[in-house]
Amino acid sequence: MNQSRTITATPCEHDHSGKSVSEQVNAARKICEQQDERFTPLRAHIYELIVRADGPIKAYDLLEQLRPDRGSPKPPTVYRALDFFARLGLVHRVEALNAYIACDHTHPGHVAEFFICERCDDVKETHAHSHENCAPNGFVISSSVIEHYGLCEICAQAA
Repeated sequence: MNQSRTITATPCEHDHSGKSVSEQVNAARKICEQQDERFTPLRAHIYELIVRADGPIKAYDLLEQLRPDRGSPKPPTVYRALDFFARLGLVHRVEALNAYIACDHTHPGHVAEFFICERCDDVKETHAHSHENCAPNGFVISSSVIEHYGLCEICAQAA
């Protein structure tokens, strides 16, 4: 019999709005250095574009923004960078929108939980606690993303 558990989301304790783009890029650079990973100029530029988006951004939108500065990069270039950032916990993929969003905080075992407005596509992120204790026996979770759909406060008031 499956046991259901309530996972309580807690708002992120970090002040995202208080960090400048350069502070977020520098924090990402430090995380890469701590993991012995290279934060190349191209990766730095792509990460900066994601942070500047201030919300979910699609890979092809990143590609279009790269073209004026970086010639004609191909889609695999952007997808490799996105995979790299996701592996380090610097971005999350918002499955429903097929887009990525910057996450400047990495917590071991944290689960990204998104609240997605179906009208304006606004996305708010909170963090749920790890689901390790509710996984089936023997199942090892590599990552989790929880997406909730509805209306944001502004759209709900306008409805």
